[in-house]
Amino acid sequence: MGYSEGLDAEISREVGEEKKTVDFQEEKSKRRPFHIWAVGENMYRLKLKASMIGALERKYGKNVLNLVSDEEGLPPLSVMLTIIQAAASPWNHGMDYNKVKTVYDEWCDYGGNQMELLSEIIMPTLVVSGFFTKKQGDMMMEELKSMDETI
Repeated sequence: MGYSEGLDAEISREVGEEKKTVDFQEEKSKRRPFHIWAVGENMYRLKLKASMIGALERKYGKNVLNLVSDEEGLPPLSVMLTIIQAAASPWNHGMDYNKVKTVYDEWCDYGGNQMELLSEIIMPTLVVSGFFTKKQGDMMMEELKSMDETI
């Protein structure tokens, strides 16, 4: 028997148990479809798809959460911009790394900074991408904001 990705074969097997249907929509509210990064007159939709999460993990050799929770503090700007590129490219035509750098520079011209990039752009993007619940994301963003105020 060969190995394949996913659990399709396992799920489709009959195990002789009574099947129950659960409507998760009744219990959960739907998460926002994107995080929007507003820069000047432009709006960029951000959300990480599974394929992009995999690409980030292959590139850096670690989980995306470990990329943003660097032991030395703030993750490198290049890592944060690469995460944004991965989150933006499926939804925004022509969003390569150089375009992301240009958008970041413009965002900084409007008053943005690296700490806000993490707390206001990266973390909310991870929330809509399914890394955290909204409540967990809000708590982390509050912690980042308070850390930003003490610096």
